[in-house]
Amino acid sequence: MKRDHWRRRNDRLDAAVDYVEIYRNVAYREFPWDVVQSLSFALFRTYAVPGIGRLLDDTRQFADDTQRRYDDTSLLLEPPGLYGFDHPEARAAIRRINQMHRSYDIPNHEMLYVLSTFVVVPKRWLDDYGKRPMTANEVVASVHYYRELGRHMGLKEIPETYPAFAELMDSYEAEHFAYADSGRRVADATLALMLTFYPRPVRPLVEVFSRALMDKPLLDAFGYRQPPSWVVALSRGALRLRGRVARLLPARRGLKRIIDQPQVRSYPDGYRIEELGTFPTPGLAGCPVRHG
Repeated sequence: MKRDHWRRRNDRLDAAVDYVEIYRNVAYREFPWDVVQSLSFALFRTYAVPGIGRLLDDTRQFADDTQRRYDDTSLLLEPPGLYGFDHPEARAAIRRINQMHRSYDIPNHEMLYVLSTFVVVPKRWLDDYGKRPMTANEVVASVHYYRELGRHMGLKEIPETYPAFAELMDSYEAEHFAYADSGRRVADATLALMLTFYPRPVRPLVEVFSRALMDKPLLDAFGYRQPPSWVVALSRGALRLRGRVARLLPARRGLKRIIDQPQVRSYPDGYRIEELGTFPTPGLAGCPVRHG
């Protein structure tokens, strides 16, 4: 196959109808590493919202079993992209997500913000560091894909276009990003987990590299120091160089699933979707969002 096979394939499809196939080609064939990294940073951003960081900190899930929470989140978000929203595994995964959300009082605006990061952060990542940016058709397909996910989660007032998602994310962060000890603890636990994905001698460099990819509002919200400008330039330049090298590689034929990623380590013998994630905690109020 030619190097631009998936771009040409995606642009021949109808983004309003074939959005699952287009998203699958982007996330699991052409850009699996980039999408995993960008979605990890997308979730990381949500901890800077005190309400979200506080809830995650109160549950102790990220502090006590960070690896499994990372793995479960990734694995539960994957089935709709691999199989479509009507597949039994996708329905089971969304049911599990909704069961978890029902256990806590999560307002609709926080859920919408998290959803917006899934749409906006990967596009911006590929614009900056991918071997190519997403095409207009791929962006529209991503919007349709996450709108469908949002509908299955019972969200209200979901944005209809990419600019609307971007405006929601940017304005929400400008209003809500703030330092909180709870958010800092969740961020520290997640960053510590990410460092374990690399050999011990290079982990201090990876920690600085990770902070170099964060923008100033995010660094301020966690109370992290901004690395020197030359470190920021070197770190981001290294990712851009990786993108240019990736342009020379042949198109990937098969799917690269989350379970195939080396950083997913909790289930060497397999897993059941129904057993992933957290389970309702007695005594906590239900989520006010109506779920399908």
